[in-house]
Amino acid sequence: MASVTAEDIKCELDTFNIAFNNDTVDKMLEQCLCHRLDGEEIVCEWFAFSNSRDLLPLTLDNLDQFEHEILNKKKKPKGSSKGIQFNKTRDINSIQDLIRAEEEEENLLDSYSTPAKGSQKRALTTPEHPQSKRGVARLASPSLLLSPSSFSSSATPSQKYGMRGGRGEVVSSFGTVQGPRWTGKGQSAVRVEMLEGGENSLISSYKYMFQRLRDVRDVSTEKIEELGEELRSHFNIEEFSPVSLPVQDSITVLGQVCCDSNGKLNAQSVLLEAGQEQGGRLVPVNLSELKEFSLFPGQVVVMEGMNPSGEKFVATKLYEGIPLPFYCPSEVKQEMDEVSDPVMVMMACGPYTPSESLTYDPLIDLITIINKDRPDVCILFGPFVDSKHEQIEKNQVTETFENIFKRCVDSIVEGTKGSGCRLVFVPSQRDVQHHYIYPQPPFNLTNLSKDDSARVTLAPDPCTLLIGNVTFGLTSTDILFHLGAEEISSGTGTDRFSRIMKHMLTQRSYYPLYPPVEEVNMDYDKFQQFGQMNLTPDILIVPSELRYFIKDVIGCVCVNPGRLTKGQVGGTYGRLLIQPNPVLVEGKRVSPCIAGQVVKI
Repeated sequence: MASVTAEDIKCELDTFNIAFNNDTVDKMLEQCLCHRLDGEEIVCEWFAFSNSRDLLPLTLDNLDQFEHEILNKKKKPKGSSKGIQFNKTRDINSIQDLIRAEEEEENLLDSYSTPAKGSQKRALTTPEHPQSKRGVARLASPSLLLSPSSFSSSATPSQKYGMRGGRGEVVSSFGTVQGPRWTGKGQSAVRVEMLEGGENSLISSYKYMFQRLRDVRDVSTEKIEELGEELRSHFNIEEFSPVSLPVQDSITVLGQVCCDSNGKLNAQSVLLEAGQEQGGRLVPVNLSELKEFSLFPGQVVVMEGMNPSGEKFVATKLYEGIPLPFYCPSEVKQEMDEVSDPVMVMMACGPYTPSESLTYDPLIDLITIINKDRPDVCILFGPFVDSKHEQIEKNQVTETFENIFKRCVDSIVEGTKGSGCRLVFVPSQRDVQHHYIYPQPPFNLTNLSKDDSARVTLAPDPCTLLIGNVTFGLTSTDILFHLGAEEISSGTGTDRFSRIMKHMLTQRSYYPLYPPVEEVNMDYDKFQQFGQMNLTPDILIVPSELRYFIKDVIGCVCVNPGRLTKGQVGGTYGRLLIQPNPVLVEGKRVSPCIAGQVVKI
């Protein structure tokens, strides 16, 4: 097939007197490359399709329907016997060989010399492997780069995603609702950096899968002792008593909440595990005397009560944890920094494809929004190549997972270059091409140019970022879902999300649940180094499968932007307006978050 141009398609459309625009011509050109049609063939197919439906107009939506109903169902052309024999001798599992062969064909499209070579090349470029044909417009269009047929021979655009309603609808708001303009300036000068640099930040991969139970115990013991000392000094407690000591008087004990079985924690199954200094014993706890409580496995608590027999502790008072102070820049730095315009920060969390199709249409829509709204910083959480996607699980793809991820990142970096937006990539344990461990090291993108590297920040999970002297706590692990499934409460009078966020802040950890859920592979040595909070962040972003929200919890603005796709339909993303270089007002801290919204894609 000779190469197709837009002019060929326009000429054929003029022949049938069909109205068109540049967008529809580009779409038809893309379909030609995908399905190996020339200009005359695709226009004739469209003309027949249109006439069978009362002269359907040529629009992008109708072209999607045309591709789904007509082009995707066309029989694949049969190659010559010689070409078929050539394919039989090739190792079908070597996808890289196929890619290289197609790239060679692209370079020689205009210089075929013999029928034999021509038949071989045509046999290699059946619709099952259309990658190189689509590569013609890769740099120009993210939609071509992320076309479904580039990754899977059976992928078709998601109809439910395309037919979604409420696009751009604001579903949750915070702060100044009226007045703020949700457009940034693409200020590439906005400083984005890790709060703890050098050895204090997880900046590269590490060896794992060889930790000892003794090390896990030591980390747990140290956490109990550190938080216990903070609580003791804050509440002026003289000393902690052994939890299993039989006494008739009221005592104060320190320990970690545990469950007495492998099932879910409940009010009758609560155990308190004391630290090593208090004997390290496990004692059941009676909660009936507490007016209110909120507990989960792994929570370090201080309780007041009695243990007459030494076999069961009857709690009468529960001391809440104490959050860390907020970030405060040095006085010299505050004098040098002038209060500047508000900074717009956008955030979105994968998956970036609908569940029934490996199409990146939601990501392409997000790139369009970034170019339109020009946020100063955009934080993108994984998964970018979702291990839970059906086609990924069954390996129904024509490229390696690493190549799909590389093209996904390339499309984001190239597609947002004109906006000047700073990009932050945070990995997920659902990223099939990345390390399956927590804490998770950042992505390794070696192919970025010098200019692109200057505006791209590769962050680990979890991490604390400093954006214009405002601290952002980030984690892509669904701690809301994990902790919400294990927490028990009574009489607290607060909603579950606020309680969970407060637990994270008062336990000073990005993942305070112990033991973790089965799907989280915890390296406790690295977790002690990189999974703890060194301060209370100004803004804490925790994407989750649970319902989106933005709320203030003990001075920290907590955001769940949701996921960009929810099954087969579109999801949500978040955006914030923050005041960089926050200053004290009458000696009191003022939240740097001016306003926030969660918006439907």
